[in-house]
Amino acid sequence: MSLDILTFGEALVEIMRTGSDQPLDRPGTFLGPYPSGAPLIFAAQAARLGASVMAVGCVGDDAFGRCLLNQLHDDGVDPRGLHVLSTYATGVAFIAYDSDGSRDFVFHVAQAAAGQITPDMLEESLFEGLRCLHISGSSLSVNDNALKTGLRALEIAQKVGAKISFDPNIRPQLMSAERARDAFQPFIEAANIILPTAQEVINLTGISDLNTAVLSWLEAKPERIVVVTDGANGCTVFTQSGSEHIPGFAVNEVDPTGAGDSFDAGFLLRWLAGDSPAEAARFANACGAMAVMEQGPMAGARSVDDVRAFTSKL
Repeated sequence: MSLDILTFGEALVEIMRTGSDQPLDRPGTFLGPYPSGAPLIFAAQAARLGASVMAVGCVGDDAFGRCLLNQLHDDGVDPRGLHVLSTYATGVAFIAYDSDGSRDFVFHVAQAAAGQITPDMLEESLFEGLRCLHISGSSLSVNDNALKTGLRALEIAQKVGAKISFDPNIRPQLMSAERARDAFQPFIEAANIILPTAQEVINLTGISDLNTAVLSWLEAKPERIVVVTDGANGCTVFTQSGSEHIPGFAVNEVDPTGAGDSFDAGFLLRWLAGDSPAEAARFANACGAMAVMEQGPMAGARSVDDVRAFTSKL
């Protein structure tokens, strides 16, 4: 069966501080492990929304790996892309939250199973009939093999005519913004959909004015859609015909990790289903809002019916 969406990258578990302003360089308590990794969070949300989705990645033959595999099995993510490596431990991300909304990460990824992804794991048969390849910049940032895997995925996806979705998801702990500007360029050039924050647009274009920076991307590919996300404030959809701000939803935030990946899944699923960019963005805002209401980056992912019910009450 052909896939709606294929993604790839870091499969890991997340272990987080129990409250805000608890730095990672001091002893303290943690919560977890929670199944995580940007492409896997995205895949879980997409699957819960009814998509046929696969994530290519690697876990260790250990308890953390089983934690992640069990979650993806329960969500209905196609398991064929997940590789279990007996000689590597499953990747881990340690996260601390600050009261100003920022986060600090310590990643054990590049030398873990998550960092062992290689281009030869992308069998061309997986791309037959593929509708969309979704790429997260964090996945490209793990190491050189991860970036090569991304370039290979892009090559095959373009050959079969799949749409390309790109979320820059810059993680300075993995790759500097300066390095990302060069490394991410092929993916930006190919993307039909780009899903950045405002700061990522500015970092990746080198243009300080947001509207001018986005326009440079639209002029390069007129049919492109750029959706600039802004957390609880919602997002702004940019196309050749103009821009439209789509307000967010006010909710009680419990855990912000995974909101952007859930947003991406919601937007792509509705856009692929034929919704206008603005309609898809409103649905995506709801997915992102619901994602932060639960502890754990995959725990807040919901079905289409749940998202529709959530939006109808507001």
